[in-house]
Amino acid sequence: MSQTEKLKPAARVTGQRQDVWSIVNEAALASPIQPVVNMGQGFFGYNPPPFILDAARSALERVECNQYSPTKGRPRLKKAIADAYSPFWGRKLDPETEVTITTGANEGMLSAFMAFIEQGDEVVIFEPFFDQYISNIEMPGGKIVYVPMHPPASGATKTSSAGEWTIDFNELEKAITPRTKMMVINTPHNPVGKVYSKEELQRIGDICLKNDIIILSDEVYDRLYYVPFTRIATLSPDIENITITVGSAGKNFYATGWRVGWLMGPSHLIKYVSAAHTRICYSSVSPLQEACAIGFEQADANGFWDQAVTDMKRKMDRFNAVWPELDLPFSDPEGGYFVLVNMSKVQIPEDYNFPPHVASRPRDFKLCWFMIQEFGLAAIPPTEFYTDANAHIVEDYMRFAVCKPDDVLETAKERLRGLRKYLKE
Repeated sequence: MSQTEKLKPAARVTGQRQDVWSIVNEAALASPIQPVVNMGQGFFGYNPPPFILDAARSALERVECNQYSPTKGRPRLKKAIADAYSPFWGRKLDPETEVTITTGANEGMLSAFMAFIEQGDEVVIFEPFFDQYISNIEMPGGKIVYVPMHPPASGATKTSSAGEWTIDFNELEKAITPRTKMMVINTPHNPVGKVYSKEELQRIGDICLKNDIIILSDEVYDRLYYVPFTRIATLSPDIENITITVGSAGKNFYATGWRVGWLMGPSHLIKYVSAAHTRICYSSVSPLQEACAIGFEQADANGFWDQAVTDMKRKMDRFNAVWPELDLPFSDPEGGYFVLVNMSKVQIPEDYNFPPHVASRPRDFKLCWFMIQEFGLAAIPPTEFYTDANAHIVEDYMRFAVCKPDDVLETAKERLRGLRKYLKE
């Protein structure tokens, strides 16, 4: 074996196409219109509320908050989360055995996969998917089985609820094999904005119970919903017994850079997730855990949860007002802060010059590049969240994040109006 071969990187991090984030950043740097308005990545364009920031400042002054936290999380935060979620569960959650704190929701999900997935175990996920699921499942040797969500048949011609994106349960049943170990759901959903109905979740839960499958329920947008929201773990004691629920302080408190997440579930599942988390990063950032604990303790008194929904829905409505002007249909979100817009009516000039790595990708990547170059506006092409076989389902859509200040939303709308001259008659 030559030295070159010996020193080559692992296959898990090589041989992949350039990811969407790199392409968007490259396009933004090359755009003649500066600064580019970023409606793509889902980070907030504003700070957490003052009571959260005050809690973080206070924590930094305390010696114990600047040292290692217990591997399973600071007791105050685990208790605050258990207290906050117990009313939804209809019973008191045990903060010592049913809650574990992780370095962001993403590391929490990696810990869950590391805890239960071995080489060849299968994990069912729905397309479109959060892209980090893929590497997190493949790292421990899992095999991903994809089941596509289907947009409404009229999605290219009229606006409809994101709830009309549906699962074909026959397809789901066929995807289950004796090797299926876990199933991942995401509600409210990124990027669709769908909130799974109680009936849909019951069917998913029943399938998992029948086939002895662990449910990993990614509920990081669980405080941002505009229609009734059901947490799958609360449907029955049997479903709760096989469900791990994922949460995110970054999404809850407008602080995606804090990297504080948590997993909740029955002790016989959480103890192994905690063990994997300990091996991955030992413990999570201490002062921000303390700040999040105070955030949960004071959120209701500050009217924060209701205000968060009101503010985000207002932003959603403000931004989405531009689409009827352009006669572009969209999926009206039921939760979260993303919106999918169908842009099949946007006609890119046939002779438009794309770099080869964009020209070889689906139409939504070309739309993304085109909008950044021509209008200085960045959005995300959702085929990044599909397999190649099913990318055609969303190649006419673009994903926009509305968690931005109102002046940014207005600037984005003004730039989008430039699409008029490219719309098909």
